[in-house]
Amino acid sequence: MTTPDVINLTATKRDPTFVNRLTPAGHQLYTCIQCGTCTASCPSAAAMDITPRQMWRMVQLGLEDEVLHSKTMWLCSTCYQCQARCPRGIPLTETIAKLKQIALQERIEEWRESTAFYLAFSDVMHRYGRMREVEFMARYFLSTNPLGALGYAGMGLTLLRRGKLRPELPRLRGEGRLDRLFDRVAELEGRQ
Repeated sequence: MTTPDVINLTATKRDPTFVNRLTPAGHQLYTCIQCGTCTASCPSAAAMDITPRQMWRMVQLGLEDEVLHSKTMWLCSTCYQCQARCPRGIPLTETIAKLKQIALQERIEEWRESTAFYLAFSDVMHRYGRMREVEFMARYFLSTNPLGALGYAGMGLTLLRRGKLRPELPRLRGEGRLDRLFDRVAELEGRQ
């Protein structure tokens, strides 16, 4: 979905309560001065359909559908650069996580591959406390396009040959170590 440069606010459905549902930032987003520091700090901004600055303005205006159907939040790498440099101290990265949560709850399928990537990554990290690439890629491709994995077979064989990829999945001593952390986050977000 490409967002036009000009949005007719009189003809667009707006939800004035949208910004208030975005804890932890909520009302703090109203203090955004549209300086553009978030966009300038974002390493993924060039690939986004709307810039982070534009997205925060759309959130302020209650343009929920446009925000939740954009791919911007799914391209966020949670590097915290925008949040660290925000002159207003707005918790932008946590707010993007909340946007993702709302999109998942509302089953928005606009960016299915990005959503599947995010969920597979989170699940593997939750289970093991570290990344297990083989399982991560298997989960991702099984949830999107299993035949798409064939395009990565050459790279996988090269990594295997160079000893960078292990075909066996050894049990890690750290399994379940992040359970308390993930459970606490789910509790704080009201998902338990």
